[in-house]
Amino acid sequence: MTDLSDLAFFSLLARQPSLAAAAQALDVTPPAVSRRLAALEQRLGVRLLNRTTRRLSLTPEGERYQEDGEQILRDMERLERSLGESRELPRGLLRINAGFGFGRRHLGPAISDFVRQWPEVDVILHLSDRALDLTEHAFDIGIRFGPPPDARVLARRIAPNRRLLCASPDYLARRGQPQSPRELSEHDCIVIRENERAFNNWQLTDGNQQTTVKVRSPLAVNHGEIAVDWALTGHGIILRSEWDIAADLRAGRLVRVLPDWIGIAADIHAIYPQRHLLTAKVRAFLDFLDQRFAPWRASPNAA
Repeated sequence: MTDLSDLAFFSLLARQPSLAAAAQALDVTPPAVSRRLAALEQRLGVRLLNRTTRRLSLTPEGERYQEDGEQILRDMERLERSLGESRELPRGLLRINAGFGFGRRHLGPAISDFVRQWPEVDVILHLSDRALDLTEHAFDIGIRFGPPPDARVLARRIAPNRRLLCASPDYLARRGQPQSPRELSEHDCIVIRENERAFNNWQLTDGNQQTTVKVRSPLAVNHGEIAVDWALTGHGIILRSEWDIAADLRAGRLVRVLPDWIGIAADIHAIYPQRHLLTAKVRAFLDFLDQRFAPWRASPNAA
């Protein structure tokens, strides 16, 4: 019989770049992860992952096990929710953490509509320049970009999030369009400093290959909206999430640069501690976000 914990283990493992990263997320040693994976593969009689010293890749059987396994986990979550709280109404205090830009532009208006629908829920929205630990700071929900951080939280994908290269027509008229990622190093680039990452190293992909370009950044800031303002006034090329620049692209105020290349995917997830699996207020807000951003999943340009 399949153990649901094996499905959850493999789901997390398949989303990590290496066994070491998976071990860190699970708070165990890399040999422990390797032994558990080997035992799972032996029980199933198939190889699920190809692993080298640098990276992991799914086999066809692994892709099927991950996809179908995650569907089973979602079905179990829905079943337990429906059995445990079918009659409970959302009420009480809901504490949410998110970043400044997305929080102000999209989450704030969403919460305004949510509390009209569920007036017995009070909401505290705390915006911060870096993700805060949900348990340590007593948050119910966090809005995060990229894969879920570790196995201690549950996550629901809210919307896709492409990160696009763009610049103003004025800048491109003066400096020209780069023809390859390496030519970005010859341009003025506006960078956003986030956490402790190397902010002027841009990771890009065309769907088949990945490359990292170290860009020259005469302007840098830790606030995305200011970076977009600088791009709009012609100061250089920016790599920014589509949710923030879609309107400017539609209006022609910004133009795609290297349209075949995008930043590494950073889809939007709502994460929540496992203790909140059956909390009505959390479930209601997650369902509300799911419906709110459904047009984004159908067409990212809806942002």
